[in-house]
Amino acid sequence: MAPDIHSPARSVQRHRFETRRRDLTVTGREQLTPHMLRLTVTGDLSGFQSLGFDDHVKLFFPDPVTGSYEVAEGAKPLARDYTPRRFDVAAGTLVLDFALHGVAEGQAGPATLWAHRAQIGDRLAIGGPRGSSVWPVDFDLHLLIGDDTALPAIGRRLEELPDGVRALVLVEVDSPEDCLPLTSRAEFTIHWLFRDLSHGARDLLSAVAGLRLPHQDVFAWAAGEARQTRLIRDALLNRHGLDPQWVKASGYWQQGEAGAHMRIE
Repeated sequence: MAPDIHSPARSVQRHRFETRRRDLTVTGREQLTPHMLRLTVTGDLSGFQSLGFDDHVKLFFPDPVTGSYEVAEGAKPLARDYTPRRFDVAAGTLVLDFALHGVAEGQAGPATLWAHRAQIGDRLAIGGPRGSSVWPVDFDLHLLIGDDTALPAIGRRLEELPDGVRALVLVEVDSPEDCLPLTSRAEFTIHWLFRDLSHGARDLLSAVAGLRLPHQDVFAWAAGEARQTRLIRDALLNRHGLDPQWVKASGYWQQGEAGAHMRIE
């Protein structure tokens, strides 16, 4: 039986790390689905730590027009946050998954455009993670919700869950071709939701609102477009009555705004 949800025996373990910039090199490229690209970068990862499944590293990109990493005095470098999907400090390898949208339409952001064009031997600078939040696993149910951008964190969480744990996963992607094979030692069920009308389009918010949760001892995690994720969090708290202490929601991107990444309270 899981401990009382207000017991001090259950808590989030927070860690802070010293950070430094690392210059890495692309050594692997794999097109997982039509809209998900996996890149492996290699270099000096000594001291690199990532203890939380939804940690993020800061990726620094060259100017998409000039190709230069140099920035004018007082200007901020072009950077975006991404989840470390896998890493091996001894081998010096870091795996990053990129959700690719808007390339064909000419609407891709700088991170997507860089990843789409990246070739073996290209350079990538990273920083972080600044810290990790390690969430407990002793819940009756883990509820993981997100769109394509959340898949790296969801996949990592599932792989890290132990035997004897139950998880329910809701993921929104374009079409069945964008479904990723996800594995876990935990017992889990995944529902894929498709934006493509020809596959019975259904959005995450309506799917969350229609959930029947047999347990109240739930850890819920949601990430994706910021406005939608805020509404999902509201539904989890107000419709399903989940404990806000164990609901984490993050906006990984926001429609019409470049480089958005925010914790949703």
